[in-house]
Amino acid sequence: MERNEATGTPMTTDAPTRIHADRGAGTLEIEWADGHATVYGFEALRWLCPCAYCRGEAGMPGWLDSAPTLTPQQIQLTDLHLVGNYAISPHWADGHRTGYYPFRLLRERCPCPECTARREREATDTPDRRTPAGTHEEHR
Repeated sequence: MERNEATGTPMTTDAPTRIHADRGAGTLEIEWADGHATVYGFEALRWLCPCAYCRGEAGMPGWLDSAPTLTPQQIQLTDLHLVGNYAISPHWADGHRTGYYPFRLLRERCPCPECTARREREATDTPDRRTPAGTHEEHR
């Protein structure tokens, strides 16, 4: 079985083969095992944060639910770590570092036109049985 160079995990469509944070451009680029490429702007990545503080827990809304205005420090990436073979952990200039972004989440939320159109088609074709971003059910 072929393994991912970046993580050592077996290749699947939601396994990255390359992850590159371009701080100058403010982007996170991910190349996937199936050849697809995803580019997240740092602001969009911060809005996607799945941690309990940002998304809420125990029925309580998270900080991002209040639709805050993000400061420059909140969207300035200072570091990026792999979490096992399943996620990345961005560290932000405001000190926030508790959001683990599973590869599956990053692939499912790919902002490219092709993936956005696919999600829109799926939403109109089938009843929405998916869980909201950042919920614990999503990260099984």
